[in-house]
Amino acid sequence: MRISVFGLGYVGIVSSACLARDGHQVIGVDPNPLKVDLVNLGRTPIIEEDMAEMVSEAVAAGTLRATTSARQGIDESDLSLVCVGTPSCANGSLDLTHVRNVCGDIGTALRNKIGFHVVVMRSTMLPGTMRNMVIPLLEKASGKFAAKDFGICNNPEFLREGTAVRDYFNPAKTVIGELAAADSRAGDKLATLYGLLEAPLIRTSVDVAEMVKYVDNVWHALKVGFANEIGRVCKALELDSHSVMDIFSQDRKLNISAAYLTPGFAFGGSCLPKDLRALSYLARTADVELPILNAVQLSNKQQVDIACEMVMRCGSKKIGILGLSFKAGTDDLRESPVVEVVERLIGKGYELRIFDRNVNLAQLVGANRDYILGHIPHIAELFVGSPEDAVAHADVLLIGNQSTEFITALESTGDKRVIDLVRLFEKRVSDGRYEGLSW
Repeated sequence: MRISVFGLGYVGIVSSACLARDGHQVIGVDPNPLKVDLVNLGRTPIIEEDMAEMVSEAVAAGTLRATTSARQGIDESDLSLVCVGTPSCANGSLDLTHVRNVCGDIGTALRNKIGFHVVVMRSTMLPGTMRNMVIPLLEKASGKFAAKDFGICNNPEFLREGTAVRDYFNPAKTVIGELAAADSRAGDKLATLYGLLEAPLIRTSVDVAEMVKYVDNVWHALKVGFANEIGRVCKALELDSHSVMDIFSQDRKLNISAAYLTPGFAFGGSCLPKDLRALSYLARTADVELPILNAVQLSNKQQVDIACEMVMRCGSKKIGILGLSFKAGTDDLRESPVVEVVERLIGKGYELRIFDRNVNLAQLVGANRDYILGHIPHIAELFVGSPEDAVAHADVLLIGNQSTEFITALESTGDKRVIDLVRLFEKRVSDGRYEGLSW
């Protein structure tokens, strides 16, 4: 099939590369010429396992290319996946500027399009956005009617940064939201993309599909906060929190899954914090109280507070930080809790040195780059070239994600204090020189 993918961020470029590997002809569309140029050179604009090889191979084979022109994307495809960002506003609602813009561009391009083109929204949006905003914008710009002149679907993604390619090819479920059960053309066409995947294919309404993504992400956020609170209680009682949660997670009938149920640092990234805030905002607008979900945000903030307090109790201003992105295997700094720790420590006069191999400021683009420079404009001055350089500088070492290369560098730290936010050393517990966040 000929497919256009609007938005070449994490979801967009991963979807593009995976679809190209499946043999589809894919054209990526993004207003950022840097991302477009990188793709056309056979280079991935993100750090993600397997992506460098997949993009290079697809471009070389002629199954993947990119453009800044929405018109070209629509003209040269039969189905479009919209994967643009929906960042949070200050009040927890979503900034839908990118969605509005892309709907206008696609609708205008559809005006003279011959044939039944299918528009598929993969961007995360609150329930009702498809019916109340996306479809009216597409119809106004195109002069056509959804489900009659063009197809419309919602197809939420469930990709985790760091394992996105594996998640794409091995999903737990595939969800297709359709505008009307009586008009199945769009859903049928979209379903053919996933015919080779061994996972339940669920077809439902666009509203339910929109909500499913939030339920999933809010549940994941809740699991992280719950496990961290258990970890704090266990530490106070001198119990091994990981042993407790390991036993708890063996109940697959009631406790569902062990995913995310490991005490560690605060959750972050571009999905969980944003989606938790957005669902809380939606509830407030409907006068519905969600004290547990609101408490998850407070609990997550407390985990950051505790990490900062642990550093400050050490009494030294010379801190080495190993891992800045919100988890190993990605360069995503958006809402990374380690970034917040760094920001607070800088404000209190600490001398920081940071190492994260995946974070290269010269290669960061788009929202990721804007986020880190907006929070810490001079962060480039704090980076060092190796974990050993960070160790040499510091009296106190802070482990921010589970990159295994940190293990060797921390084997001989002498009298230096080590604060582990993620339990890089699974068998170690707090002993005075090494301190785990919740174990």
